[in-house]
Amino acid sequence: MNICLAGAGAFGVKHLEALVRIDGVRVTSLVGHKRVPTEEVAARFGIAHVAIDLGESLARTDVDAVILATPTQMHAVQALACLDAGKHVQVEIPLADALAGAEAVAAAQQRTGLVAMVGHTRRFNPSHQWVHRRIAAGELHIQQMDVQTYFFRRRNINALGQPRSWTDHLLWHHAAHTVDLFAWQAGEIVAAHAMQGPLHPELGIAMDMSIQLKSASGALCTLSLSFNNDGPLGTFFRYIGDTGTYIARYDDLVDGKEQKIDVSKVDVSLNGIELQDREFVAAIRERRAPRASVADVLPCYRWLDRLERQLAADGA
Repeated sequence: MNICLAGAGAFGVKHLEALVRIDGVRVTSLVGHKRVPTEEVAARFGIAHVAIDLGESLARTDVDAVILATPTQMHAVQALACLDAGKHVQVEIPLADALAGAEAVAAAQQRTGLVAMVGHTRRFNPSHQWVHRRIAAGELHIQQMDVQTYFFRRRNINALGQPRSWTDHLLWHHAAHTVDLFAWQAGEIVAAHAMQGPLHPELGIAMDMSIQLKSASGALCTLSLSFNNDGPLGTFFRYIGDTGTYIARYDDLVDGKEQKIDVSKVDVSLNGIELQDREFVAAIRERRAPRASVADVLPCYRWLDRLERQLAADGA
C-alpha cells in the first residue's frame, strides 16, 4: 500500500516511525509546509517524492491513501480533497475545528465509500484498550473518569519547542480526545458543561478550561485542561469503576494502589500511533469501517460544538 503523509512536523514524524513497522506499506510522498525541512525528513525515511502542495501528491497514481498530520484548521478541507481524489484518508485529531467541517467530511465518506478515519489515539493505546475489554466483558462499569490534560505552552510552539505556524486549541483538539474516550468507555453522552479562563492576549484562545460530562449510564467525567501548567506534562486518566480504580499515563497503567498492570499482550505494539495506523491500513485492505471512523467519532464533535456555543453564550 502506498501512502502519502501530509505534515512533516513532530507528529508527522511519529507516523513515519510507525509506518515503517507495518508490512507492505510504503510512504511514496511527503507533503510539508517548507521544502527544505521537508526534504530533510524525506531523506531520513527514504521517501522519494516531496511536495509543498497536497494537490500535487493527490494527483499521483502511486498514492492509495493519505495521512493528514497538518495544522488543525486545514483538516476538514484537506480530508475532503483526499476523498474527492479517490484516496482513503486518516485525519489526525481533530477532524475539524468546527462542526460544519466534520459533518461535511462524514457526508463525503458516505458518498465515496472510502475509508475515512480520525486519529483518536486513546482508542488504541493499550492502557485504554485493557480497560475497554474489562468493560465489554461486564467486569467493570465506569462510575467516574477524572482526566488532566496539561501543557506549558504560553508561546505558540509545537511539541518539539519550535515556533508553530498555527494556533492549537484546548476544546477542539485536546478535549476531543477525552470527550470521545469517555463515550467509548462509558456510553452515550447525555449532558455536558464547560467553563474557561481568560483568553490569551496574543493567541486569542483560552489557556485553562474545565469540562464536565455525563453518560446515559450515569457515569461522570471531569476534565481539566491547561496550557499554563509548568509541571508534569501530558494527559493522565483516572478510571473509577465499581470493581476497581485504574490510572492510565499514556501507555502505562496502574491500579488505585499504584501496582503496575502488564498491558504488553493487549495488542501487537505498545505504540498507540502505530496501532491506529495499523487499523487504518487493515480497514482499507479488508474493505471495512475502521475503529474511530469519521462516523464513529462524529458525536464527539457535536458535543464540542455545543460546548463552544455554551461558552460563547456565557461570555456574552
